Amino acid sequence: MICVSIGRGRHRHVIAEHRHLAENGVPLVELRLDYIQGTVQVKRLLAERPCPVIVTCRRVADGGRWEQSEDDRLMLLRTAIVEGADYVDLEDDIAAKVPRYGKTKRIVSHHDFQKTPADLTLLHKRLAELNADVVKIAAMANHPTDNLRMLEMVHASRIPTVGICMGDIGVPTRILAGRAGAAFTFATFHDDRVLAPGQIGWRQMRETYRFDSLSQSTKIYGVVADPVGHSLSPVVHNAAIAAAGIDAVYVPFRVPAEQLDEFLANAGRWPLAGLSVTIPHKEAVLEHCESQDPLVQSIGATNTLSFGPGGISAANTDATAAVESLEAALADQEQQPGAGFGVKTALVLGAGGAARAVSFGLRQKGVEVTVASRTLERAKKIAAEVGCKAIDWDTRYRLPYDCVINATPVGMHPNVDETPFDKEHLRSYMVVFDTVYNPENTLLVKQAREIGCRIVTGVEMFVRQAANQFRIWHGVEPRHEVMREALKRATASAKQPA
Repeated sequence: MICVSIGRGRHRHVIAEHRHLAENGVPLVELRLDYIQGTVQVKRLLAERPCPVIVTCRRVADGGRWEQSEDDRLMLLRTAIVEGADYVDLEDDIAAKVPRYGKTKRIVSHHDFQKTPADLTLLHKRLAELNADVVKIAAMANHPTDNLRMLEMVHASRIPTVGICMGDIGVPTRILAGRAGAAFTFATFHDDRVLAPGQIGWRQMRETYRFDSLSQSTKIYGVVADPVGHSLSPVVHNAAIAAAGIDAVYVPFRVPAEQLDEFLANAGRWPLAGLSVTIPHKEAVLEHCESQDPLVQSIGATNTLSFGPGGISAANTDATAAVESLEAALADQEQQPGAGFGVKTALVLGAGGAARAVSFGLRQKGVEVTVASRTLERAKKIAAEVGCKAIDWDTRYRLPYDCVINATPVGMHPNVDETPFDKEHLRSYMVVFDTVYNPENTLLVKQAREIGCRIVTGVEMFVRQAANQFRIWHGVEPRHEVMREALKRATASAKQPA
């Protein structure tokens, strides 16, 4: 189950949030007494609690805010036990100082904000011997394998255990804790008000990741990147998975480049069923693939991995999605028989994986492609691989093009006032395609629409490439409208003030 942590400065705010969570079906709440300003009124917080609580008072050294005396802190914890708190959280160095009393259950915890201890089994044994009803270990993840060690420790434990890896790398443990058999996991009341590194909002845990429905049979998919926190792939894929009634979950995996090899070598321990691949791994992962589809072989990059008995297979849905998106935008044109694709010349801005895929897809349609990048050597590399032209970034305005495609991050939230192609160079006959999807209406898209250009947004391409991945992994057609609406809701909510 999900335990939601409440850390507020005033008693009335704590009580109000507690009531709100209980009304929305949250089964367990953690009251962080160290956040309360002034004298803590334990009896007031516990007297009419609407659902069970864990009482926690964390020192600064353990990631909390308690700066008063240790004696006062111990007195608060003992008071919570006397007042009948359902659980009390005791760090391992004080567990022996706070005796068991009444029906209150003891969570004996250990926190390490620097690393994940090497021997989690030995640590777990020591904590359990401190008269623990629940063992809790929260440690910083510095490597994806730390997540695996933590989840495997939880799965092997014989008493109720909570095992969490903190930080961006540790996010998978928060989502997959229940699947591993953890007593509960922790979430925060607000997405933007985390009480521990890597904590996720409770609505996201419940609605996006469907935490309470995950089990040992749930298949694990995800996106592997560095960084990965900005990715909206989990929102889109999990929405489609839920709509299709598939027993699966899609998780963000932050994997630094130097740790990619070990992460993929341990794929079977999760076990992984499929991965979306993005920056900076689209090329490096190919060393681990037993098979590649023709697009991957031609482009030299993948965005889709599937794991099976025969090993890892790689596909690329970016190129297909780019062409499909353009075809949809051009469909309303009156085409003469034999007129072809509808675009003869295209300028692709950027020299990353998206630019390569888009360029290749257009070349397959017979389009004359020119790639412009601030790093000319990278543009030349794409040109040589794809069979197109490469030009310096500063010369991108010299020739007219039927289609201008932004495959750079320019214009992406929060830098929404930037554009890679100035308005004065846009023409009404152009098709303007921006692969940025957050926001959908980038400055480039807005200005192109004002000029009268035909528009293809990043939302269209993003949904199409994700839908193609979904089809590969699950063997069924996803509901595109569900994916599209989930993406638009997520980008809209990301811009709301806190």
